[in-house]
Amino acid sequence: MNPFQYTRSLATAGAIQSLVKEPQAHFLAGGTNLIDLMKMGVVVPERLVDINPLPLKIIEKTVSGLHIGALATNSEVADHPLVLQGYPLLSLAINAGASPQLRNMATVGGNLMQRTRCNYFFDLTMPCNKRAPGSGCGALEGYNRMHALFGASDHCIAVNPSDMNVALVALDAVVHVKGPKGERAIPFGAFHRLPGDHPEKDNTLERTELITGVTLPASSSAFKGRVHYLKVRDRSSYAFALVSVAAALDMEGTTIREARLAMGGVAHKPWRLFSAEQFLKGKTAGVDTFKQAAAIAMQGAKAYQYNKFKLILAPNAIVEALQTASA
Repeated sequence: MNPFQYTRSLATAGAIQSLVKEPQAHFLAGGTNLIDLMKMGVVVPERLVDINPLPLKIIEKTVSGLHIGALATNSEVADHPLVLQGYPLLSLAINAGASPQLRNMATVGGNLMQRTRCNYFFDLTMPCNKRAPGSGCGALEGYNRMHALFGASDHCIAVNPSDMNVALVALDAVVHVKGPKGERAIPFGAFHRLPGDHPEKDNTLERTELITGVTLPASSSAFKGRVHYLKVRDRSSYAFALVSVAAALDMEGTTIREARLAMGGVAHKPWRLFSAEQFLKGKTAGVDTFKQAAAIAMQGAKAYQYNKFKLILAPNAIVEALQTASA
């Protein structure tokens, strides 16, 4: 690991100014992803700005829904009564990720900023447009078993590794950020980017902006009775998803009034299944209905040499998640 300077910030404005003054400075929260990247030489910051003293850990009910501070740990969010009661899908997704030790350290803001786990991104000897723009994408013709089915480009086929993000996009979360130009709110579906021609840009956050929190609308609490987060992975714990599905249903008897569906492990961003949601609205819950929804969700999917199995795994995962959620 290269040497770096360390600053502990006590105020939000001061933390932001540290990044304004130093182009190679990075915010440090839980560090569960950043420190790995530093050890491997993928990220080489000149300064770490420790933001843990900032007052951004509160989880509280608001008039419009639920506010979750950016520095709340994954464990605190997953186990919080307000989350368990109103947004259990988020708790299920968080607890499916990493390990208890990592969830005790990892923060909400850091999870949103988590980089891909593509092997070519972590290997400095291999080409990667995300790590070194213009160098090429080693995964395109390489070992691409973990890679995208949707929204990829010739520049990058990596996927977003977060479980929490899949639930947040399904729940219509909003990301709140603060920077030199003031504050802004970003709908969760617009926070992460598809790779396009600039895969080095994971999201729409400006470099000098700080995530201050995430809000969940009260309307999403209607999807609390019938939810499921299905994560298909190579081993039962501490493994990233081959495919994951967040499913939430608002039902009256056996009729689906509204549905929320999103997938992980299939795109550069958490992948919301809007067309499948629209199809399910007003339908009677059942295997045939769910299979039709899964087929709609898979429209436009493109596999590569080693991840063709996902074309079968993904729709089956959607059906299973919906069956479990509908009870």
